[in-house]
Amino acid sequence: MIIPILVRHLIKHKRSNIDLICRRMASNQSSKYLISNSIYKPFLTDLGLEEENLGVFDGKWFANGQVIDSINPSTNEPIARVRQGSQEDYNRIVESSQNAFQYWSTIPAPKRGDIVRQIGDELRSNIQSLGKLISIEMGKILPEGVGEVQEFIDICDYAVGLSRMYEGKILPSERPGHVLMEQWNPLGIIGIITAFNFPCAVFGWNQAIALACGNVTLWKGAPTTPLTSIATTKIVERVLKRNNLPGGLSSLICGGSDIGISISKDKRIPLVSFTGSTNVGKQVALTVHERFGKTILELGGNNAIIIMDDADLTLAIPAVFFAAVGTAGQRCTTARRLIVQEGIYDEVLTGLGRAYKQIESRIGEPFEKNILYGPLHTKQAVDLYEKTIEQIKKSNGHIYYGGEVYKERKGNFVQPTIVTELKHDSPIVHQETFAPILYVLKCKTFEEAVQWNNEVNQGLSSSIFTNNPEYLFKWIGPNGSDCGIVNVNIPTSGAEIGGAFGGEKHTGGGRESGSDSWKQYMRRSTCTINYSKQLPLAQGIQFA
Repeated sequence: MIIPILVRHLIKHKRSNIDLICRRMASNQSSKYLISNSIYKPFLTDLGLEEENLGVFDGKWFANGQVIDSINPSTNEPIARVRQGSQEDYNRIVESSQNAFQYWSTIPAPKRGDIVRQIGDELRSNIQSLGKLISIEMGKILPEGVGEVQEFIDICDYAVGLSRMYEGKILPSERPGHVLMEQWNPLGIIGIITAFNFPCAVFGWNQAIALACGNVTLWKGAPTTPLTSIATTKIVERVLKRNNLPGGLSSLICGGSDIGISISKDKRIPLVSFTGSTNVGKQVALTVHERFGKTILELGGNNAIIIMDDADLTLAIPAVFFAAVGTAGQRCTTARRLIVQEGIYDEVLTGLGRAYKQIESRIGEPFEKNILYGPLHTKQAVDLYEKTIEQIKKSNGHIYYGGEVYKERKGNFVQPTIVTELKHDSPIVHQETFAPILYVLKCKTFEEAVQWNNEVNQGLSSSIFTNNPEYLFKWIGPNGSDCGIVNVNIPTSGAEIGGAFGGEKHTGGGRESGSDSWKQYMRRSTCTINYSKQLPLAQGIQFA
């Protein structure tokens, strides 16, 4: 058909117009997706991605739901499209997961650990490509995207060791000829629902530990980061195939809230790990607990940093800057409140303002050099930022720095913002806004600062900057911070994988990653074994 069209144009137009006609025809046939762009195509295709990708995996890739675009928040251009899963697809992968668990749970734990080791090695081989994908799909700067993959690798290393170390106890029995012991066994299918801000690492926290403990995983990532979910699963798939393991060990379904509801209601899934907002997490918890299932909840955080007048400000100000501005304020551990003792308030505010001004020249797309600050994830997040700024002004707050949207940019860029002159208990200060807005508050005493830290609903992360041992030990003690993460002289964000990660109160109480978080992925049985020829009863009861 193309040749006759060109012939007709040759007859009607001068030959000099042919090139223009061909260019227009080629332009009409070219893809609108970034995956066809020479900048992005190499690493996206290395990850096994195409212009349209199937979003369900249970050993085979398939999908029968609606098709959505994945958007680059730096430019609001589509990266590629994904066909999501349907309810029928969901039921199929649950059955595949059940079958996989029957096999996987019988494999010795150290051998399971070796598979997790291989997953970590496969991630190492793809760390740059996957990190780049995370950066363009979520919006975080490239070092943070690569760092997120590194976090998955680190937890794989941790889980390998765990596979040879998790243990029950042998306890003294009061009855002769008896042994009292604890036995830990896997739960089954672990439902993992993750958020957009860490589209790879949070899944890794859960999967590495869950697999080492003998479980299988069923993952629903955020609807706005489906390509990261697919690419990460393809990396895991390579390891499963090399070892002739069923794909149901690491099932994936891309979808919306309907799939999340199905996971929450499904009695075949004994544990649901949910990361997201407090409001949605509450609904997940109610639904899962109604069927007496278990949850790990990683919800919101209205995190505070306290700076006492004896603090080293050369540490404190850069730490606040990183905690408040990093990932454009979209970490659950982002610092949203800064509580400063009155004697150094002006000095801290001035120093922080200088740091914020320096970032103006370092805002941009993830792949640009020397970038520290990227976009918000969606246009809806920009709208929320603008509404919050309006509410701050109506509440008589002062915009000390920022407060504007970068409307000249194609992406979802907003100014990092410092707010002063609001009371510590103002409703807007107590409201978590997932944006780079920092409320600076002036306190008089250590006791007042701790009270303000604890008065919000959430209890995820907290930090104090001080060189006073009395403040330090009170801060980490029973009457100090009520958060799950209690830091001294470091930011609220940037947790290591070796410790348990999670928070208290409306943050949900769940714990993931290191320490003894593995216990949440297993069921504990207390076993009493009688190897005698008598039947003594506990507490000396006689029943004869």
